Amino acid sequence: MSRRNFISSLGVLLLAGCGDGGNTLATSGGVSSVTTVMPRPATTAVTATPGVPATSSQTPATPTPAEATPAAVSKAFVHPGLLHTQADFDRMSQKVKAKASPWIDGWNVLLANGHSHLNYGPRPQAAVYRGWDGVHAENYPILFKDIAAAYACALRWKISGDTAYADKAVTILNGWSSTLKILGGNSNVDLAAGLYGYEFANAAEIMRSYSGWAAADLARFQNMMRTVFYPINHDFLNRHNNTEVTHYWANWDLCNMASIMAIGVLCDDRAMFNEAVDYFKHGAGNGAVSQAVYYMHPGYLGQWQETGRDQGHNTLGIALMGPICEMAWNQGVDLYGYDNNRFLAGAEYVAKANLIESGNTFYTVPYVTYNNIDRVNQTALSTAARGNVRPAWSLVYNHYVNRKGLAAPYSRKFAELIQPEGGGGNYGPNSGGYDQLGYGTLTCTRDPIASGAAPSGLTAIAGPGQVILSWWGSAYASGYDVKRGTTAGGPYTTVATGITDLLTYIDSGLAAGTYYYVVTAVTPSGLTAASNEATAITAVQLHTYLAFDDGSGTTAVDASGQGHTGTLTNGAAWEIGKQGSAVSLNGSNAYVSLPADIVADVSDITIAAWVYWNASQKWARVFDFGTGTGHYMMLTARSNSGFPRFAMTVNGISGEQGIDSNTAMPIGQWAHVAITLSGNVGTLYVNGNAVGANTAMVLAPFRMGSTSQNWLGRSQYASDPCFNGLIDEFRIYRGALSAAQIAALM
Repeated sequence: MSRRNFISSLGVLLLAGCGDGGNTLATSGGVSSVTTVMPRPATTAVTATPGVPATSSQTPATPTPAEATPAAVSKAFVHPGLLHTQADFDRMSQKVKAKASPWIDGWNVLLANGHSHLNYGPRPQAAVYRGWDGVHAENYPILFKDIAAAYACALRWKISGDTAYADKAVTILNGWSSTLKILGGNSNVDLAAGLYGYEFANAAEIMRSYSGWAAADLARFQNMMRTVFYPINHDFLNRHNNTEVTHYWANWDLCNMASIMAIGVLCDDRAMFNEAVDYFKHGAGNGAVSQAVYYMHPGYLGQWQETGRDQGHNTLGIALMGPICEMAWNQGVDLYGYDNNRFLAGAEYVAKANLIESGNTFYTVPYVTYNNIDRVNQTALSTAARGNVRPAWSLVYNHYVNRKGLAAPYSRKFAELIQPEGGGGNYGPNSGGYDQLGYGTLTCTRDPIASGAAPSGLTAIAGPGQVILSWWGSAYASGYDVKRGTTAGGPYTTVATGITDLLTYIDSGLAAGTYYYVVTAVTPSGLTAASNEATAITAVQLHTYLAFDDGSGTTAVDASGQGHTGTLTNGAAWEIGKQGSAVSLNGSNAYVSLPADIVADVSDITIAAWVYWNASQKWARVFDFGTGTGHYMMLTARSNSGFPRFAMTVNGISGEQGIDSNTAMPIGQWAHVAITLSGNVGTLYVNGNAVGANTAMVLAPFRMGSTSQNWLGRSQYASDPCFNGLIDEFRIYRGALSAAQIAALM
């Protein structure tokens, strides 16, 4: 089977608007422009060990230098500063003393939980095993129950001031730190290190301010977290047990990210904390936010990566990413809002999918097929464990609504449905009931925000004759109005009113042009301020034009006026071309580098060039834009079939969507190649003739996110040969040219 098999329907990201450009053709096309683009991860293919799925035989290309990722803030850590700050505990104490609902209801659930009682008897172990290793019996429930007790007693002390519960929590923490030496088992030890690492660190973070916990004992506990838990967390995120990176589900990455972050704060280790933050934003695995929230549907419903697996694991993802965001927030890093509130999109999707709309009927949510290296090929939302309850929703709802003033209707419904949230032991005796610390109604509930924020995060995705808008709503809005203008900054004309749910609108029947949109909300206090302005271009525009007529030096000027200069690298040279001169690539290591994010704001697209191919190597690239072997868009002159292939992915090789040619690329002569994407239709042309098409293309260039490795003649995979031949008249257009226009380029 070809390593470039087509897998349809991959996860994507919605992006937002920018301004018009020059060189406009008076035809309909589709473009989306971006106001803010967040980087996407590069996926590393590795060799599989026996007994796990095989991976691509290729290795990733070495990245070119890219702009450094901004590090998390370097100020001193706040303590306590994981899931709860001192201000949080002050609020809890005040509300419980006042017997205010729902805090008092959550407090009563805590008091009734046996893990919070002084007669709880911990059982520290020298070695804990999760997963049968052929020798040792599993005993990990002892650990997760003792952690639940330490956390529950720590809460009781901080809220009531009763030091008897502080002493009980310290007894549990000291017992384990003086005893535990080994975490073992099969690969499930990675789950144990992640889940119990982040939970244990949270219990200790609460207790660090207790005068009855000796400094030496705290230091010993910190050392246990550093030496027993963290090495497993770090190794998993970096190696994934030598499997291809899409093999493991999102929750495996997430729990290990949570543990690293929590241990970093507990141990005042900034590098460790930053490791977790950077993985959340740019990691290769499925726990990174762009992979976990795998496909963004209109109205910001973010399909979670495990949606086609089962709802128990799907809801676990929310119960793990939420704490990561909260722990980072309490240290001054906003992961909640990262990538246009991408986590909220995932939470709203999962909540809606697991809520009853009426009777016994669940809400309907959109779904696209998911696949990975194991060929799971999940074509529909899994109904297994649908309606699963985890104590995760109060945290989500209270941040986005009562902190930020946004609308989160389905997270709110779920939080209200299951409050007061319980803790370990309230959701069954097995590990799933202890995968989260819980008690969110008590710990996370905030007073209602006085007024909602204005609509925000407005994005516009243009297609032929239409624009799809999505936005984030306001906490108390009863409806939304959409306004459109033809000049940046207005004036605007109202084109839709009274929009409620979902927060999306399709503006159709548009002529070719540039349009500017804002959204306002109707609230009890009146009309809100307008949202950010989003721009959509429904005309075809020349975006990049490298004529390669420079003839000398290492720079290829962009004649489109957009400044997308090409840089000749590793001996790329000048030769006589199809028209004027051309760039000559030696098939060894020469290539042309284009600017970062060159197509990060483009939806419908045309890419065309004249090529003179000297050698018939498989997988040599005409172009390859991406961030590594996880996110890329490429055209190869010859795939395993012997014919050209265009492919795009945001989920590695198994997630490629492609167009295969039905004819070979000529060798030793000039040939004109082009690819067009218009909505879900992709077409591949050779010498003006359509030689392949795909009418189910879900992906578009902007959905790759930020790309730093945009090359002519070089592949994202290091083992692929470089292009051997000439490239001339390289063009990128915003929008899809017609077949007649492709012919005209020749």
